[in-house]
Amino acid sequence: MAGKGIGCLAEAMGALRVSAKVREETAIASMLTDEAGDTQQGLYKVNGYRSLSKEYCRDKISEYNPRHSRIMEAQYDSRQPSMTLLTSAVTTVPVTVHAFPSLEPTSLERWDVNHLYLPLRRDLLHLAVVYEGDNTRQGTASSKTRYDVHGSHRKMRPQKGTGRARMGTKQSPINRGGGKVFGPHPRDFGTSLTRKVYDKAWRTALSYRYRKGDLIVCEDGMDLVLPTDYELVAGKYLKDGLKEAYLKRYMTGVLGNLGLGRASGRTLFVTGNRREALFGAMEQLPWEGRALDLQDVDVKDLLETGKVVLERSVLKEMIKKHQSDLVSRVVMQGLVKGGPKLGTPVIRA
Repeated sequence: MAGKGIGCLAEAMGALRVSAKVREETAIASMLTDEAGDTQQGLYKVNGYRSLSKEYCRDKISEYNPRHSRIMEAQYDSRQPSMTLLTSAVTTVPVTVHAFPSLEPTSLERWDVNHLYLPLRRDLLHLAVVYEGDNTRQGTASSKTRYDVHGSHRKMRPQKGTGRARMGTKQSPINRGGGKVFGPHPRDFGTSLTRKVYDKAWRTALSYRYRKGDLIVCEDGMDLVLPTDYELVAGKYLKDGLKEAYLKRYMTGVLGNLGLGRASGRTLFVTGNRREALFGAMEQLPWEGRALDLQDVDVKDLLETGKVVLERSVLKEMIKKHQSDLVSRVVMQGLVKGGPKLGTPVIRA
């Protein structure tokens, strides 16, 4: 019985092997037949899966929608450059350096796109403005509790026997002149922000101004040149407000001739240090703009005015100070990879 059972099992396994071989040959034959038919219908096989060819797909789509046909032709046109080539070709942007106050071009420079051509990121700008506002908030409000108010802390009247409400010390918050219960106390409203995020927000604000054409770069030493007659008589004869009135009128004319000031949404002048003539004139015209040195400028100042006029050295210092996300901190063979170059001269007058 045991021998008969083993023989039956061997016979069954042999039948299964024959069946599997026949099924495999049939599948291969059908596959070859399908490929021959699909080639005629615009189909081809990729990794065992059938797919429409590009030419067949374009012909069928153009029959139903001409607009899709134009899109497909543009997509598969080998003459058009790819997006990779378009984006990788632009690595620098031109920056014109002007003379002040004539704003005559004096030179042309190349700046990296990571410095002055970043895309607009409203989220980064919002984070930077909130961060600056929180850290400039003083938080000096202070009030006295019942233990800080001056005076004796004896009980005002007996607990019982007077027929009136019980009362403790006169510093009680329910009494006039008493302490505050939950009054404000000095505190720090400052918040934290990642340095790389803040630095990128700085360059995003500069890039936003550059893209709109509101960033004007001038030669170093930018200052207001006053007439010689004014210099001669300013010390002796221009008193009782005459000097301020003259500066106000003269600066208004300069801004009007240059297309700056209130007509373009106020103007921000940024210099390396305080320039008495320029700063004094702009202090008389707060509705026309303001003048700040580099240490007092933040992201909000770059965004709230219509035009930004700054010195070349100021722009260079801004970028150099706020490019931590571009500078690698990894030391390889004793060297640290620095950021992109800060302005390369191309043409000088």
